[in-house]
Amino acid sequence: MEIIHKYFTELSEEQEQQFKQLASLYETWNSRINLISRKDIENLYERHVLHSLVLSAVMPELKSGTEILDLGTGGGFPGIPLAILFPEVQFYLIDGTGKKIMVVNEVASELGLKNVQAQHIRAEEWKGAKVDFVISRAVAPLDQLLNWSRPLLKKKEQNAYPNGLFAWKGGAIKEELKSIGKGEYKELMPISDFFEEDYFLEKFLVYVQG
Repeated sequence: MEIIHKYFTELSEEQEQQFKQLASLYETWNSRINLISRKDIENLYERHVLHSLVLSAVMPELKSGTEILDLGTGGGFPGIPLAILFPEVQFYLIDGTGKKIMVVNEVASELGLKNVQAQHIRAEEWKGAKVDFVISRAVAPLDQLLNWSRPLLKKKEQNAYPNGLFAWKGGAIKEELKSIGKGEYKELMPISDFFEEDYFLEKFLVYVQG
């Protein structure tokens, strides 16, 4: 938790408790279902929780009632940590692997997160409400993510960033960026600009306007 306290100094008591619970919950579930590598589970707060929370460095405030779809959430990242941080925002977490969604639902229930709905579906099967943002962490190439995301976005905007896609990426991202048309508005944000740990070198948050 120390690394969370380093960057987030104004958590409520409830948020503090929810973040603390993540370690035991994911250790327990990871022993039954392989969600996170053993090396990474030992660094859960840096490599998964804090990594997920970089969106809040880019958009410190999200309007109450904002709706966000976490596409390919896996074990609940980035959606679960962001749902803790933004209790007034509605998060929809989807994944094509049923076991992972089962874990997400159990974790959300244990944490008492009323702003999380998780479903075992793929992006193209989404029949729910349109959303302000699609977020996705290490799921698919940018052009594919954008194709999936565009039909799911609301027209009406209410936040500092226009509705669009936020993708967590690492390594050689420049080739992926080339796959997005030249006329598209996009931003490449090095996560090391926000978090100083070495783990975040060569890791990026990419925004593409919807």
